[in-house]
Amino acid sequence: MKVSVEIEAWPLARPFAISRGVKTKADVVVVRITDGTHTGQGECVPYPRYNETVEGVAADIDALSSAISNGLDRVGLQDALHAGAARNALDNALWDLKSKQAGKRAWELAGIDAPVPYITAETIGLGTVGEMAQSADRLKDAPLIKVKLDGVDVMARMQAVRDNAPSSRLIIDPNEGWDFPQLQNLAPGLADLGVEMIEQPIPAGSDAELANYMPPVPLCADEACHTSDDLPTLAGKYQMVNIKLDKTGGLTEALKLATAARDAGFSIMVGCMVGTSLAMAPGVLLGGFAEFVDLDGPLLLKEDRANGLVFAGGKVHPPEPGLWG
Repeated sequence: MKVSVEIEAWPLARPFAISRGVKTKADVVVVRITDGTHTGQGECVPYPRYNETVEGVAADIDALSSAISNGLDRVGLQDALHAGAARNALDNALWDLKSKQAGKRAWELAGIDAPVPYITAETIGLGTVGEMAQSADRLKDAPLIKVKLDGVDVMARMQAVRDNAPSSRLIIDPNEGWDFPQLQNLAPGLADLGVEMIEQPIPAGSDAELANYMPPVPLCADEACHTSDDLPTLAGKYQMVNIKLDKTGGLTEALKLATAARDAGFSIMVGCMVGTSLAMAPGVLLGGFAEFVDLDGPLLLKEDRANGLVFAGGKVHPPEPGLWG
């Protein structure tokens, strides 16, 4: 088997801001594994928050190329490489390759229900009150909107979103941008606006105060939850976990995390970094586990990959074989 790695940059349709900064492009790493007849592919999005760079992730993948060529499979990969973007691309490429070799869809190989079109969140980036009002008006027909926030003008921004998208369900993501007193102060008003979930409001390393907190809006662990090993530390602090394949290191661990989280009583969100449809496709398989699906990364791009996912009526549709799985 032969492994190839490429670094790609995909321009965004417009600058996308969160509490950590502004993106104008999606930098991704794409892996292709071929047996000479079939080729499997996977995409990851290295994330600086986790000390990842596209160059470092590509180097980690290159370092395993010989082992993959010599038969390292998905099971062995879990021990050969730590959870993160590099393992994600490799794991998903191996899933795709196996699917093509077997002539079966990836969900059949995984032993889970076939995915269906799922309502996906569409995201409003951080901006002024006026800018976010305009974004909400543009998305007012979306069934589910996710709003990026920091610690400034939270209620004014959210009131503007609610006023301009009165029928949409709302979830929010401060990306660790608040402290615990801010959360306590803001949560009741957000509940009154109909916000249904707050994603990682305070820093993952400073969330011990959540243990005795009864939030009026469910809290979702994102940066605090990477793999199933993290679940014991989240109990009593969060009501939901956000499963992203770039954190779990691929679909293999994501399926394990989804099952373990559900068994432990957590609700589940399926999320993404900003990437193309190739990065989203394996995540669609997890939609049957999830209360919230947030796989709108391609909608933020100026142009998506060929054979991309279909987004229609506020829903993301399962991938076609020409894309993945």
